[in-house]
Amino acid sequence: QVQLVESGGGLVQAGGSLRLSCAASGRTVSNTGITWFRQAPGKEREFVTGMNWRGSTYYQDSVKGRFTISRDNAKNTVYLQMSSLKPEDTAVYYCAARVAYTLVVFTTEREYDAWGQGTQVIVSS
Repeated sequence: QVQLVESGGGLVQAGGSLRLSCAASGRTVSNTGITWFRQAPGKEREFVTGMNWRGSTYYQDSVKGRFTISRDNAKNTVYLQMSSLKPEDTAVYYCAARVAYTLVVFTTEREYDAWGQGTQVIVSS
């Protein structure tokens, strides 16, 4: 069973950067696709970026060029480096994993079996 724990959220000014971490246990990130979602106040949870077990990455258009997903197999952790942050990036960020092996990075939350508790990111203008 995969367990995920996010960290690294906080308050940052517009234009600033943050790095979120998603520490996994119960399964190695090198053979598990990890995806980041976010949920802004009053909005539905939305796909941000994901990496399949082969390391291929996919991004939501609004974060391309600003966010980078990466992983450290030795630490069994996936990171979300966020730069040039905007107030509209304010949300609770979640990492998620799908137990079944697949190369597909699903963008809908129902496809994921394991979720972290979330970490709050607030971008002030």
